[in-house]
Amino acid sequence: VQLQASGGGLVQAGGSLTLSCTASGRTFSTYVMGWFRQAPGKEREFVGTIRRSGGSPYYADSVKGRFTISRDNAKNTVYLQMNSLKPEDTAVYYCAADRTYYSEDYYPRRTNDYHYWGQGTLVTVSS
Repeated sequence: VQLQASGGGLVQAGGSLTLSCTASGRTFSTYVMGWFRQAPGKEREFVGTIRRSGGSPYYADSVKGRFTISRDNAKNTVYLQMNSLKPEDTAVYYCAADRTYYSEDYYPRRTNDYHYWGQGTLVTVSS
């Protein structure tokens, strides 16, 4: 699968932005999807993940309550709605996909859990 992320840009602190990630092919619903981010000089970190059905999204503590992941399997797209943005949210945001079937009590949140990656989209939050 090929992933194309979009929607990044410059936003003021406290603002909102929605990222999209569109996948190629006709098997999007068979992939668990995740969002990660990488700030300059830092390692790539987990943001959130969503199951194939769109249920049970799981978030990193740093974004919980501010970010929302959703997906539209008919449009082959996963979204990351980001509210109350902070300067520390500044990073390149990546979407990722994988077809591994994990147990219900495991939320894939390691970079090694995902086989496919998009190219990233830059989000800059000004103070």
